[in-house]
Amino acid sequence: MSYALECKKIKRTGLIPAFLGGGLLAALVPILNMSFRSEMYMTGDIPPLQILLDANWQMMAMLNLLLAVSGACIMYHIEYSDNAMQRMTALPLHESRLFFDKALVLTVLCALVLFIEIMALAFCCQYWFPDSETFFPLSFAELMVNYGYLLLLMLPAVLISLLIASAFKNMWIPLGIHIICIFMATMLPVENFILTLFPFALPFQTLAGTETARAVHFIIGVVIEIIVIGIGELIYLRIRRCFE
Repeated sequence: MSYALECKKIKRTGLIPAFLGGGLLAALVPILNMSFRSEMYMTGDIPPLQILLDANWQMMAMLNLLLAVSGACIMYHIEYSDNAMQRMTALPLHESRLFFDKALVLTVLCALVLFIEIMALAFCCQYWFPDSETFFPLSFAELMVNYGYLLLLMLPAVLISLLIASAFKNMWIPLGIHIICIFMATMLPVENFILTLFPFALPFQTLAGTETARAVHFIIGVVIEIIVIGIGELIYLRIRRCFE
């Protein structure tokens, strides 16, 4: 019921068409890149998907993060602008349920964006690398595994964005914090594994071309971060209730 209510809320915000538009914009990145500069990527023995991700994913991940943090800020701006957060404290309702429902909605929206993007990458594989083993039987599974991996690495950023957004009534404060965090993430050295675990740096990582052991370490790190951020939100809500 609460999840359905969150879906109704975002219908009047324009988030769904914004995410669809953002996903299509990000999907155009590899298509346009290959359309104008395909000769740069047609040499070598590197798998096509890895070539496309290496060439385009940094820009695509940046767009994904901007969509996620904007969505998080708007979701909580609705609550504060309608005084829903203040009314909730007077009711026997759990604000944590609100947080996790918003996290679920935002995750679904991000999953939709990533699906559009992975289909664009599949199209590029088929169109510009016709002689490679692109789809069946292995490549389709490869695409789906990469899709799941990219979505998983997006989750800490989604959760931390919602946590930060929940702490401010003014939408522009968390949005500014998010933009600074994204900018910092782009400056971190990818060779340092600990620094790449920064929630806003994780979405820039890809499975293609990554060693299996390193990918497993990323997955373990993401699971730990998800748990820590979830617990952190619960602690924050408990502390905030004590001062209200």
